[in-house]
Amino acid sequence: MLTVEKIGGTSMTAFADVLQNIIFHGRQGQALYNRIFVVSAYANVTNWLLENKKTGAPGVYHHITQNQEFRAALQEVAAKLKELNTHYAPLGLDLAAADAFIQQRIDQAQAYLESLTNVLASGYVNSYNILQAAREILASIGEAHSAFNSVNILRSKGVNATLVDLSGFDDARALTIDERIQQAFAGINFADTICIATGYTKGVEGIMREFDRGYSEVTFSKIAVAVQPQEAIIHKEYHLCSADPMMVGIDHCRPVGFTNYDVADQLADVGMEAIHPKASKPLEINAIDLRIKNTFEPEHPGTLITRDYVSDEKHVEVITGTEKVVIIDIYDPLMVGAAGFDLHLMQAFYDLGVSYIFKATSANSISLVIWQKDLKPSLVEVLEAKYEKVTVENVALVCLIGSNIDRTGLLAQAAGALSEAGINIRSAGFALRKVNIQFVIGREDYKPAIIALNKSFELAR
Repeated sequence: MLTVEKIGGTSMTAFADVLQNIIFHGRQGQALYNRIFVVSAYANVTNWLLENKKTGAPGVYHHITQNQEFRAALQEVAAKLKELNTHYAPLGLDLAAADAFIQQRIDQAQAYLESLTNVLASGYVNSYNILQAAREILASIGEAHSAFNSVNILRSKGVNATLVDLSGFDDARALTIDERIQQAFAGINFADTICIATGYTKGVEGIMREFDRGYSEVTFSKIAVAVQPQEAIIHKEYHLCSADPMMVGIDHCRPVGFTNYDVADQLADVGMEAIHPKASKPLEINAIDLRIKNTFEPEHPGTLITRDYVSDEKHVEVITGTEKVVIIDIYDPLMVGAAGFDLHLMQAFYDLGVSYIFKATSANSISLVIWQKDLKPSLVEVLEAKYEKVTVENVALVCLIGSNIDRTGLLAQAAGALSEAGINIRSAGFALRKVNIQFVIGREDYKPAIIALNKSFELAR
């Protein structure tokens, strides 16, 4: 059967394991083919080019935004990529070819970026568009590097591998992302080759502009929609688990096994992404099943996400949350009975591009939980100018999520578990469909709350 499979950056860095556990695992001859692999850049490469995704530490892109000399920083990345190449020589990588490829790509990118910075310095153009173009160019380098190396290694082992470079470096045509993908795969006989595609795709709409660092999963999703595989697979360095094993212990959680796209969206909403929500939606609409597998446990079937799955048993599938949120409480005595009072409140959030992940109301107040990174002084100023009292506090959010959790006593059990652990519930809520029960608690109580809930619901292997 035809599959489209994405390999994350951490897994790509351990490419010997990718070869053993994913590409060659239990296969030989023609059984190797009928697979398209969408590859991420090796771990940290995109951080060097753009900025560190977790810490925000600047990369080459920062030099461009600050009108600083960027060439030395870019060539330093080229040296690091060549050093990475040496790690894969024992796997069969042709170092001379790999080094020549990445140096040419870096030099070509530098020429493009020099042109952009010259135009930017003129002051005649919108800086946003120029900087977005620079971000696109830089982002594309990492995936092109890892894809080229992967094809080179596979060919050295006698495998017919096809490089599908979607970065469009030598293609000036004004294609959309979908058009580029469709044209790139047209005419390929999947039964006779392994396709290695870059996780970055060039398009007139700008994949970074639309999806930023989630772009490789969007490419993966769009390829799947274009070729209609029997299954889409994401290989990660961990299972999609019932709780964070780093927090509750590996023996106190288990792979989820089966769930649906609604649950996947709930997880993404609190930062536990099985897949980027904008990548999952096309798969769901086209009824393409998605499997999440652990690169380092190849025998395990992983977790299958489908459109219509509902557990036969009423139970919690995942306990998760985040401690990187704040709660904003808006109190106003004029709220009670006023039709559409929150319309103007939501307009303030909309105008500043702030989305909330939790909302609760009473007669005179509305409480919303947002990501701490989205807490802008301008938002608080606008709210304080309109409403009598605005309170902002650092909090954490813990969630009970599942495809079928609507059972009597579940809410009481969860509240009891938190109470026994000495954890005060600041706010709570769930929608009628009951796929996600949310508790707002003190930030200092986040880890104890996850552990207490996990223990109460016995989500162990």
